Amino acid sequence: MSRTAHGTELTDMESAVETPPPVGRLGPLFAGIWLFFLVNPFLAGWARRDEWRGVVGMVSTVLFAAAYMVLWWRYRADRHRHLTTPPLRWSLSWIVALFVLGAITVACIGEEGLACVVYVSVACVLVFPYRVSIPIAIALTVGTLGLGGVEQWGSQVGTAFGIMAASLAVLGLRAVMNRNVELIVAHQENARLAVDNERSRFARDLHDILGHSLTVITVKAELAQRLLDVDVERARAELADLERLSRDALTDVRRAVEGYRDITLPGELVRARVALQAAEIDADLPNSTDDVPSDLRELFAWTVREGVTNVIRHSGASHCEVRLTATCAEVVDNGTATPSSSGHGSGLAGLRERAADVGATVVTRRLSPGFSLSVVRS
Repeated sequence: MSRTAHGTELTDMESAVETPPPVGRLGPLFAGIWLFFLVNPFLAGWARRDEWRGVVGMVSTVLFAAAYMVLWWRYRADRHRHLTTPPLRWSLSWIVALFVLGAITVACIGEEGLACVVYVSVACVLVFPYRVSIPIAIALTVGTLGLGGVEQWGSQVGTAFGIMAASLAVLGLRAVMNRNVELIVAHQENARLAVDNERSRFARDLHDILGHSLTVITVKAELAQRLLDVDVERARAELADLERLSRDALTDVRRAVEGYRDITLPGELVRARVALQAAEIDADLPNSTDDVPSDLRELFAWTVREGVTNVIRHSGASHCEVRLTATCAEVVDNGTATPSSSGHGSGLAGLRERAADVGATVVTRRLSPGFSLSVVRS
């Protein structure tokens, strides 16, 4: 994967985690269409506009429609913020407002005002948990059927059917929306974990690459400084190696940034030999890597790099041996100081992660004297 691809991927994932999508513009239009059924109550009030009941009925109908749209808008905004249930206090206040305005409309206009009950039931299904909204919808349906006995009012079977049909439809819609919210949240969590994993990978690779390279550069710089007054030609050679190593380190860092882990086992053995010689540590390294299977070569290369780096940094050893078999890579030294032997260093933590990916195990052992770092796959 290229650097550009990495950068774009991380930016997109971080944006998906941190920024909710905007509320769509067609949603209010879709919801507003269903306010058509409030036209009858309004026209009934208009027909009685000479009476205070008609005026109050028209005003309450308009306010009812506005309150319903506000509640719907808040519900939709909460969905875009990935909230499956709005705050109870806010929801309850608007439901009470709808109840009151609907009751005023029915009291002022009469039978036509019962259309408000459908919207009240839908609003309850939208904002309340299922265990609350479903009994409310049933109660409203039964109560509307009971109003069929009111003098001069006809049967309310059609209105009751409308309440149940609308409530069931919105109930199904809400279930789908909740499932979508859960999927979006899960996707964002996966994106966040992917970002965290990529950052951890980059930090691990940067530690392994720079830790080794800077250790070798430091050792060679100290050696060159000591040689300036003793062997100028060799000091110049060491300085030339310093320049080459610094360029190699820069290349490695660029590869890490670009997402590449171009590391080979033969290459690490060569680097280990040079680094150990610069540190004046006798090196006993294998001449061949033919026995190591392909799927373990990269892991064993990291093992050699981490083990040799720790030997140079911490061990105070005079001898280091690298052993390779088909199932094991081991770095052994005869030093006395092994701070990394506790196994809690960043390098060993990264090595354990890589080993786990291929079913291998990192083993550290104190020797007498010395220390052993090995990666084994059984």
